[in-house]
Amino acid sequence: MTAIDRRVREVFIELSDTLVDDFDIIEFLDRLAMRCSELLGVSACGIVLADHHGVLNLVAASSEEARLVELTQLQTLEGPCLDAFTSGRPVQYADLWDDTARSRWPRFTAATIDAGYRSVQALPMRLRDNVLGAVNLLSTSTGTLSTDTITLGQALADAATIGIVHQRALARQELVTEQLQMALNSRVLIEQAKGFLTHSLSVDVDEAFAVLRRYARANNRRLTEVADDIVQSRITVPAPGPDELG
Repeated sequence: MTAIDRRVREVFIELSDTLVDDFDIIEFLDRLAMRCSELLGVSACGIVLADHHGVLNLVAASSEEARLVELTQLQTLEGPCLDAFTSGRPVQYADLWDDTARSRWPRFTAATIDAGYRSVQALPMRLRDNVLGAVNLLSTSTGTLSTDTITLGQALADAATIGIVHQRALARQELVTEQLQMALNSRVLIEQAKGFLTHSLSVDVDEAFAVLRRYARANNRRLTEVADDIVQSRITVPAPGPDELG
């Protein structure tokens, strides 16, 4: 195993080690930006992620110059990251002085050249058909990246994407679990209130639930809130009239 191979393995292990309970996505992506610059032999790296509206936002950059380039890209709505995010495919320009690049992204290209960069490669952060953002690789020299370098860069981007998707899935699962627990707690509270009303109003269980529901609707309150007030003896619910029974 060469020193480069060993370093690549160490970086993947390092990125995997960040996927813990106290996962910090900003720290994770800052580290990814630095490691991309190191392993891929590029001058700088910027990372953008889409929010829940599908709008790209800058989340990490390996240098201040790269940060400004990424902000220009987002503000002008033109650049390789937007194209890679939209298409789900890598986008590469070996020389930003090329007329094709300058006509395609005039404001982005001018800002990137002013920052000292001459070539760019954007890689989508994707998991199957789900594209979360893009990684932008900036170089001060012209030329294309090798196939092996692009493959490694895409592997790093994909690994980061898997980590983010995994974290989002955990967060959703925690939310679902919390909502389920709240529902279970509510049901227990309602059953307690029904038992209380059954005893205090001398009605059966079905009638007790009808009384509880009718009171909640009449007072425009949540069923669980009324049940809690009944159990805690904060309110007194009147007995049902003869026409309300049955």
